[in-house]
Amino acid sequence: MTLEKKVKSGKLKILSAGDLHGDIALARKLADRAAKEKVDLVILCGDITNFDKSSDNMIGPFLAKNKKVIFIPGNHDSFATADFLAEVYGIKNIHGYSVKYKDVGIFGCGGANIGPVTELSEKEIYDMLKQGFSRIKYLDKRIMVSHVPPSGSKMEKLCPGAGSSGVKDAMEKFKPDLLLCSHIHAAEGIEEKIGKTKVINVGQVGKIIEI
Repeated sequence: MTLEKKVKSGKLKILSAGDLHGDIALARKLADRAAKEKVDLVILCGDITNFDKSSDNMIGPFLAKNKKVIFIPGNHDSFATADFLAEVYGIKNIHGYSVKYKDVGIFGCGGANIGPVTELSEKEIYDMLKQGFSRIKYLDKRIMVSHVPPSGSKMEKLCPGAGSSGVKDAMEKFKPDLLLCSHIHAAEGIEEKIGKTKVINVGQVGKIIEI
């Protein structure tokens, strides 16, 4: 095996998406894509349900394809529903927590600075991200996952006030390689570099990422 192949095989391949809003057909479509692309991990960036309803079998299609799933709640998902999904499906809710896959640390914060179901203060958002980061800060490769994009980003310009200063402060402090988010539907697919971090609004269509 060549050195190039060794390096490639060591990468973590991810399918990340958000804003499913209880659409089971969309969950199945994303699960099919995850299987086709042979991803190692699925990351869901919140708003899995629609106003905390329609949660039935939103995770099942991914598990049926033997895919590992981690997620955060959005501002349409209550923390109770997020805990329920984690327990029923045996998946990891990384709100305030972190996980390590291969040599990549992934930490996150769900909810948003504006409701309707789950609302957090900017300090709470920052503190949750700090808490998760503390457990994987020793790793060289790091991914931050939030539902909302950082304030001052191109994404927020499409929906003024929908960005989070807590996310921005955490990004600037912890300098993750990637920040994956959703929330602003009109910003789906937008990518931008802010300092050291590549920020991606993965949206409903989803994004394949290798790191």
